[in-house]
Amino acid sequence: MFTVWAPAADRVRVRVDGTDHAMTAGQGGWWQAEVTGTDYAFLLGDDDRPLPDPRSLRQPHGVHEASRTYQHAEFAWTDRSWTGRQLPGGVLYELHLGTFTGAGTFDAAIERLGHLVELGITHVELLPVNSFDGTAGWGYDGVLWGAVHEPYGGPDGLKRFVDACHARGLAVLLDVVYNHLGPSGAYLDRFGPYFAGRTDWGAGLNLDGPGSDEVRRYVLDNALGWLRDFHVDGLRLDAVHALVDKRATHLLEELAVEVEALSTALGRPLTLIAESDLNDPKLVTSRDGGGYGLHAQWSDDLHHALHVRLTGETTGYYPDFATPDALAKTLREVFFHAGTWSSFRERTHGRPVDTRVLPGHRFLGYLQDHDQIGNRAAGDRLSATVPAGLLATAAAVVFCSPYTPMLFMGEEWAASTPWQFFASFPDPELAEAVRTGRRREFARHGWVEADVPDPMDPATVARSRLDWTEPEQDGHREMLALYRTLIRLRRQRPELADPRLDRLVVAAAPDGSWLVLHRGALRLACNFGPVPATVPLDGTPGEVLAAWGAPGLEGSSARLAPQSFALVSTG
Repeated sequence: MFTVWAPAADRVRVRVDGTDHAMTAGQGGWWQAEVTGTDYAFLLGDDDRPLPDPRSLRQPHGVHEASRTYQHAEFAWTDRSWTGRQLPGGVLYELHLGTFTGAGTFDAAIERLGHLVELGITHVELLPVNSFDGTAGWGYDGVLWGAVHEPYGGPDGLKRFVDACHARGLAVLLDVVYNHLGPSGAYLDRFGPYFAGRTDWGAGLNLDGPGSDEVRRYVLDNALGWLRDFHVDGLRLDAVHALVDKRATHLLEELAVEVEALSTALGRPLTLIAESDLNDPKLVTSRDGGGYGLHAQWSDDLHHALHVRLTGETTGYYPDFATPDALAKTLREVFFHAGTWSSFRERTHGRPVDTRVLPGHRFLGYLQDHDQIGNRAAGDRLSATVPAGLLATAAAVVFCSPYTPMLFMGEEWAASTPWQFFASFPDPELAEAVRTGRRREFARHGWVEADVPDPMDPATVARSRLDWTEPEQDGHREMLALYRTLIRLRRQRPELADPRLDRLVVAAAPDGSWLVLHRGALRLACNFGPVPATVPLDGTPGEVLAAWGAPGLEGSSARLAPQSFALVSTG
């Protein structure tokens, strides 16, 4: 049976394997037809242009063409013993399927899972894998949310990847985009009142206007489908601050309720992680505490504070984080902007986190991520400009903090490959608009237009692929060994993963040049400065568990070389 929601249509047909069939109107604007076949598309009213199914599970020929039926029950899963992984205590690895390997497929990524296991990763976070127009792209221009991008391997490819991850003890988180649709192939508004207003990235969803009940159901069913039918362990919800919803029960809370019910039914933890620039702890506050009940959210403020400390950059949203206490403040309080002035927004921003109540594992800490690299004009990683000692020291801060650590693919070996913005829209007018728009945007910030990579050039994608020969090369090998050590210590020493924010002690130099994290009986001493520093440990130093550089222990202090750190046990 074929069904579709088209409440305003006076006539709907379904074209199945080349033959048109009339559909019957049912309750609530749903149409149906008892037909068998494989490839299908819908025709609305007297328009003879076939449109793909908004709830399509497979698009073998792209987002503008017919959908194809797909049966979840036909896949032979082998993960029956998988009981899932909770987020607390986890370490996340963000990767883009198309550039993680040379082939850019699920099957090729499976061959690299051993690297993630050896590194100590617990959760693999995939950038969006649903269908978008073209072959290559970041995934945030998706338009058919339930169909897996065919060049990656389609729905069976994703299932093979998830199955393989579970066999190796890895949970899988999937990045999903519900705040907007891409610019090519977004036909939802032809079927019903799906759209309401626009975001910075495209058409936004109608979540609270007339006809929005089915639109919300569209989102909820899509989210539950990834978790139930593809055995995914959690979702990263892109830019939830762009979800305009004035209902008494916000879509995020409704989603949290339904995911909790599904988690109970499946007998394994399911995780919801928000990306939000609101600096509002309500998102990750439990529902009985008046919040939405999501499990975690990204913490851009910690990234910004680390970035400024390492690079000295003070453009865009970075100026406020140039104060000497910015890093220490975000480590103690999560949000730097917590009801305080934001010069970037030209207003006060955020709300304080109650560190007595909220645990640190509900906030993701990271040194780099896909946005903060890819949205730079040249897509340059920190490793392109920041010395190895500073990179190592900042990584130690992330992994020894009370927050859930996340790293971006290749960061663990200080990859030299950039990660640039790329797309592959077949429409030449759209392609040119994206190309010129990006160059003009960066030109306004002082970049020479010719220096901004062409996002439509296949060479831009090629440059962004990881070089898997690097982990064995000098310089990269040492950084990888350090990341493995830090992750191993976080697992072996409970103090490092302790999420109790009210127990965290941070000591810092007045000028921010050095910093010490007190983690139980452990001390992480960091020297970000260009000269040696004597750093107080507030305890008798014992064993050095990890270090970059050769620290000297004197009395109750550590003598650190420039741009180095030491993780020390104290008596």
